[in-house]
Amino acid sequence: MEVPFLNFKPMHNEIKDEILDVFEKIYDNNWFILGPYVEAFEKEFSKYCGANYCISCGNGLDALSIILRGYDIGEGDEVIVPANTYIATALAVSYVGAKVILVEPDINTFNIDVTKIEAAITKKTKAIIAVHLYGRPAEIDKIKPLCKKYNLKLIEDSAQAHGAIYNGQKAGNLGDAAGFSFYPGKNLGALGDGGAILTNDKELAEKVRAIRNYGSKIKYYNEYKGVNSRLDEIQAGYLSIKLKSLDKWNSYRQKVAKVYLEKITNNKLILPNIDLETDSIWHVFALRTEFRDELVAYLNSHGISTVIHYPIPIHLQKAYKELGYKEGDFPLAESISKTVLSIPIWYGMTNEEINYVIDILNKW
Repeated sequence: MEVPFLNFKPMHNEIKDEILDVFEKIYDNNWFILGPYVEAFEKEFSKYCGANYCISCGNGLDALSIILRGYDIGEGDEVIVPANTYIATALAVSYVGAKVILVEPDINTFNIDVTKIEAAITKKTKAIIAVHLYGRPAEIDKIKPLCKKYNLKLIEDSAQAHGAIYNGQKAGNLGDAAGFSFYPGKNLGALGDGGAILTNDKELAEKVRAIRNYGSKIKYYNEYKGVNSRLDEIQAGYLSIKLKSLDKWNSYRQKVAKVYLEKITNNKLILPNIDLETDSIWHVFALRTEFRDELVAYLNSHGISTVIHYPIPIHLQKAYKELGYKEGDFPLAESISKTVLSIPIWYGMTNEEINYVIDILNKW
């Protein structure tokens, strides 16, 4: 049996007619940038997440960097990020000229270790980016007091957390602002690229809305040195259609994860830790093993595809050699990078496919 890491077909087959219909309407309308479909999606997504404002943009990286620019964070400032996040989180900080300050993750949750944040705060610190890695919200209730104590902005990297819930609130509405990605593989993915900023801060919303459009609120009148980062009408139309099914699709992933957690019993595997206060949307199902290379080869030989999220931590990437870190400086992030492996989880997986993955893992 072949089990792909991700399969769009079950999801996309359900909405194909709607997708084709909205494409035809936008095509005939001949308005392709910042039109009625973008406006409609922004309203729908902000309402879904419970935030007052949604400003769409080109991608998730732009969303984070535009937020930082909106808060005037830049040269001479420091921003705290988890040491094991995807490099885009750090790149957003670098793009505005600020310094990336890495903090170790919690080995049980993969999210930033909140007990180690305060030691990393200096007079130059301006913000903490809390990444909801793999679809599981970070411990926001423990990060907020630190932000209040040191007058820091709390920015959510919600690129993998569309619809995730923490203490009754949706990701994207937990901090001062949040950045989302709509890369096709996300739980809410476009059929191209896209991103969005969510906030309840009216002043920030007005500023970032201008920054994403050449720094202009009125065409040809530029208040800021902005960027060109805009969600197009076609992707907005597609996202509006997908948003209607997001909770159903997330629920299906949660059921698959529940079966995995209950039935994978191989003691060579360390399964994700469950937190009853957190409603993860299981963007990926990441387990750990000290024998990852052997497991990858074994699963490949049985037709099961996997992905490593992520094989090289930020501090060991050549792109960040100027930070001066060496192997051993962030041992937990390094341990995760050497042992983590994501197995298939997607909407529409059949019981046969799910049980096959479980059976093959348990026989290893």
